[in-house]
Amino acid sequence: MGIYRIGTATVNQTPLDWTNNILQLKKALNEARNEGIEILCLPELSVTSYGCEDLFLSHWLPEKAKSFLPELVAETKDLFTSFNLPLYFAGKLYNCAVVVYNQEILGVYAKQYMALDGVHYEPRWFTPWPIGEVLEIEIGGKNYPIGDLTFDYKDWKIGFEICEDAWRGVVRPAHRLCEKAVNLILNPSASHFAMEKTLQRIDLVKKSSTDFKCTYVYANLLGNEAGRMIYDGEMMIAQNGELILRNELLSFKPHQVIWADVNSEGNTQPHNVSPIDPKEIEFPKAAGLALYDYLRKSRSNGYALSISGGADSATCAVLVAEMVKRAIETLGKSAFLKSINRLDLEEKSQKEIVGEILATAYQGSVNSSDDTLNAAQELANSIGAAFYHWTIDKAVENYTSTIEMAIERKLNWETDDITLQNIQARSRSPIIWMLANIKNRVLLTTSNRSEGSVGYATMDGDTSGSLAPISSVDKVFIRKWLVYAEEQLGYTGLSKINALAPTAELRPKDQHQTDEDDLMPYPILLAIEQLAIRDHQSPKEVFENLKKKELEDENLLKDHIIKFYKLWSRNQWKRERLAPAFHLDEFNVDPRTWCRFPILSAGFIEELKEL
Repeated sequence: MGIYRIGTATVNQTPLDWTNNILQLKKALNEARNEGIEILCLPELSVTSYGCEDLFLSHWLPEKAKSFLPELVAETKDLFTSFNLPLYFAGKLYNCAVVVYNQEILGVYAKQYMALDGVHYEPRWFTPWPIGEVLEIEIGGKNYPIGDLTFDYKDWKIGFEICEDAWRGVVRPAHRLCEKAVNLILNPSASHFAMEKTLQRIDLVKKSSTDFKCTYVYANLLGNEAGRMIYDGEMMIAQNGELILRNELLSFKPHQVIWADVNSEGNTQPHNVSPIDPKEIEFPKAAGLALYDYLRKSRSNGYALSISGGADSATCAVLVAEMVKRAIETLGKSAFLKSINRLDLEEKSQKEIVGEILATAYQGSVNSSDDTLNAAQELANSIGAAFYHWTIDKAVENYTSTIEMAIERKLNWETDDITLQNIQARSRSPIIWMLANIKNRVLLTTSNRSEGSVGYATMDGDTSGSLAPISSVDKVFIRKWLVYAEEQLGYTGLSKINALAPTAELRPKDQHQTDEDDLMPYPILLAIEQLAIRDHQSPKEVFENLKKKELEDENLLKDHIIKFYKLWSRNQWKRERLAPAFHLDEFNVDPRTWCRFPILSAGFIEELKEL
C-alpha cells in the first residue's frame, strides 16, 4: 500500500502558437514538480491544440509537434506523464499519448475510437488504432512500442483512454484494461463545453472507477482555442465511485494544476471537490472565457455591438461586461490588460475598461419606440459601455426612393412587407461596420438559435458581424437568464429590457409587432427544434411526442410544426452564412460545427402530409 500524489493539469492552447503551447506545458510540468506530483495527466492533443482542423491533414504539422518532444521530455524529472499529439505511423495519422517517465519515453498509446458526432469530425484526420495491436515507432532515432499499451509505475498498473475511447460503452478500452488488472486509468480529453455537460462527465468518471476497480483520472483542455469550441478545463480524480478531486471550471488562467494524495489500495478521502455550477452561472462563465480568448487571440481592441433594447443584444452586452469582471477577478487587472495588449487602460476602473472595450450603438428608425431606446441606453450606461445613438431613416428613404423610381411604383406595407422590414435591418449594417472598423473592434451579431433555426433574421442586416456569441442558445433560456442576471448578478440596468416583449420594431408602431406573433410562442419553438434538429425526428414523430405534453391545442400545434419545418428547410442558405458561433448548448444550427442540411430540398412536402 502506498500514498501517491497524482495530479491533473489543463492548458489553454492555440493552433500554430508553438511558443505559447510549449511554454504552458512547461509551466504546468514545473508546477507539478514543485508540488511533488508523481503522476500527471495532461489533456488530449495539448501540444498542437485540438482545433487544428484540416491542418492535421498536412505532414508538416505533426512533424513540427513531434520536434518539441525532446524539450518537453527533458522537463519530466521524477514525473510520469504523457505528451498528447498527432503522430504519423506507417503512412497514417494517429491521435497519441507519448508516455514518459523521468526524462525517458516509455511508449506510445494510440487512440482507438474517433468521435464523429455533433461538432466532431475526427475520422477525417485520424485513424483508429486496432484493438490489441502493439508495434514499434521510431522517435528521435530510437524505437518505442506503440499501440494498445499499459505501463507500470510502482504500485500502479496504468492504462489510457483518450476522450472518445471512454464513451464507447461495452467496447471501450477500460473493459480490457480491467482484465489486465490496471488500477489507474488516465483520460486525456478535449471535450467541448456545453451547459450541464459536466454532469455526464462526472457520472462517467465516478462510474468508471467503480466498474473497472480503478482510480480514474480525467483532464480536459481549456479555453476557446480556435474560435468556436470552448473547453472548460475540467479535471477530476475518482475512486470507489466517489470524486476525490474536481476543479472549478472555465478559468481565465492559461494553465491550472491540481492534485490529490491517492491511496493505491483505495479509501482515499476527498481532497478538494468544487461544486457544480448551475446553467445560469455556466453560461456567462463559458461565454465570458470565449469572448476573452477571442479578443486576445484575434488581437483586436474590443467589441462593437448594435444594441436594440431587446433581449439578444442585451445578452451580448452583459456577457462582455461579465468577461471583463471575471478576467479581472481571476487574473488581476494588470495581467488581464497585458494579455489583451491594453496596458494603456491601467488607471481606469472596471466600468471604464468596459467602456474602452465595448462600443454600442442604438440605430433607431421611425418604427422604433422610446421604450427600446431608453432600455438600450440604460443598460449601456449601467455596465459602462460606450453608447452611440443615430437614426437610419434617411438611409432607408434613399434606398426606398431609388427602387421606387426603378420599378415605377410606390412600396407599401400590404404588398412589400418583408422588403420594407429588411431594408431597415440592412441599413443598419454599413454604419455599425464603420464604427467597428474605426475602433478596430470585432462586430458581434446577436442571432440566437431559435431565430437561426427558422431563419428569422435579415441576411446582411441583423446577421452582420464577425462573431455570433449566442447563436447556439435558445430564446427561452436567454429571456430567463436576463432576469437572473438582473436579480442575481446585479445587472439592474436590465430592468427595462426585461419588461419588454421581444420585437424587431420593423413594422409601423400601430401594428404592435412582436417576435412570437411573427413566429410562434418561443417555448413551442424550442420544443419543436429539440426534437426536429437535436433528435432528428420527422414532423409526424415531433407531433406525436409533443401531443402527449399538451402544450397547446393539437390543431395549433400542427400548424406550428408545419411552419417550423417549412421555415427550417427554406432558410438553410442563411445558416450557411451566419457568423462563426460559440458552441454553448447541447446542440446548435451552425452547419460548420453541428447540423448540416441541404441548401436545396423539397422541404418536407411528403412528410408534412402525414400530419
